[in-house]
Amino acid sequence: MQNNVVAVAIKGVMPTANGCAIFLGNEEKTFVIYVDHSVGNAIQMTLDGVKKERPLTHDLIGSILLGLSAKLDHVVINDAREGTFFARIILRMENELGIKIVEIDARPSDSIVLALQQTRPIYVAKPVFERAEDMTEILERVRKQQAEDSAEEGEGD
Repeated sequence: MQNNVVAVAIKGVMPTANGCAIFLGNEEKTFVIYVDHSVGNAIQMTLDGVKKERPLTHDLIGSILLGLSAKLDHVVINDAREGTFFARIILRMENELGIKIVEIDARPSDSIVLALQQTRPIYVAKPVFERAEDMTEILERVRKQQAEDSAEEGEGD
């Protein structure tokens, strides 16, 4: 599998007019997936380690997996068509009868939240990674602008 996929990490979560931009990538390239506000917030809260009073849907799914003795092994963003990304969640179930691997179709945004919550790897299929537009420069520009805005706000105090 390692030859067909590229390991990625979350490099940034930025609010947009219609949701959130999730920047994923490695040292070679960064690309973006656009998600709705609720999942973008769930990703950011997970990255920030925010504890919630009540479980959100992704927390519930994690609890169900735990109750069924299933572990999220990894997620793969496996396809992109017309600006829409697709993903697969790979579950591993192990018991006295043996090992069972289950692959589930999922939105990349949900897959990312679950992988972050359970500290599991996020992969992108090589063809998807190679076709994705490199957004590294844009992410760096946005971060630079945010840093400048923060510095200006600090001067005004």
